[in-house]
Formats: sequence, structure tokens, C-alpha cells
Amino acid sequence: MHASIALLVDLVDEAFDHPAWHGPTLRGSLKGVTAAQAAWRPARGRHNIREIAIHAAYWKHAVTKRLTGETRWLFPIEGANWFGAARSRSWTDDLRLLGEEHRKLRKAIAAYPARALRRPVDTRKQTAEFTIRGIAAHDLYHAGQIQLLKKLQGRKAGGQ
Repeated sequence: MHASIALLVDLVDEAFDHPAWHGPTLRGSLKGVTAAQAAWRPARGRHNIREIAIHAAYWKHAVTKRLTGETRWLFPIEGANWFGAARSRSWTDDLRLLGEEHRKLRKAIAAYPARALRRPVDTRKQTAEFTIRGIAAHDLYHAGQIQLLKKLQGRKAGGQ
């Protein structure tokens, strides 16, 4: 694997579930969260942990599609970006989906040609490299939100 690609795979893994110096990863922030805790909403109109987890899975899916060029592959939940939790899916299903979308993403990154990293992958002309770094930052941003929501619930925000 080309060194640039290996570095990007490491980056997304460290943001998602590998040991990292910065604190909890996205998966680490979700460790031990129950369905009730995931559904708790800090205020009307604010996102809960479950919605954040599904949102993160959706964007992993979207980035994978950008990297692979696939246009027909649909996200398993109808909608885009933010999804309500009033569905027939369980919290366990949602966590499983997040893990599956991460595995697909890292596979797409690992297979991506290093020579193409600076080529645009979307209509806004954002490069593959920029997009991959962005999805890692996206995971960490939402890991922080989840940690805050857990603190607001009175739950210790350690967990990694």
C-alpha cells in the first residue's frame, strides 16, 4: 500500500476505533451507551446520540460512494444527512451499520490510487485527500458531541 494511502487509512481508523492520543474515538464514545441513553435528547430540536451515530454512518457511506464512483448504491435508511430514530431498527442495528460503513470506507481508501488523491471527487471540486481527512475530522467532531451528551445525562464521559 502506498504510504499516503496507509496514512489516510490510519487517520480514519484512529478517529473511529483505534488507539489515539486525543481521547475517545467515535466508536469509543459510543461504548456502553444504552438504547435509552442514545435516544435521550438534551432539548427540543437537538440531536440525540442515536441520530449522531446514524448521521456518521451516512457520511461514511457518502464518502465511500465519492471515492468509488458508485452512484446506485443506496444507504440502507431512507433519507439523507439526519435521520429520526422513529423506525423499526434497533440501536444495535444502528451501531452495526456504523461499523459496516466504516469497514466499507477503509476498504475504499485502501484501494484508492495514490496518484488520484488530489483529483476532485465531488461537484464542489473537493479532492479525495481533503474528503478523507474530512471524514476523519467528522468522526472526532461527533465523538466530542457524544461525550458532551453523556455528561449532560450525568454519565461519566470516559469510555474508550
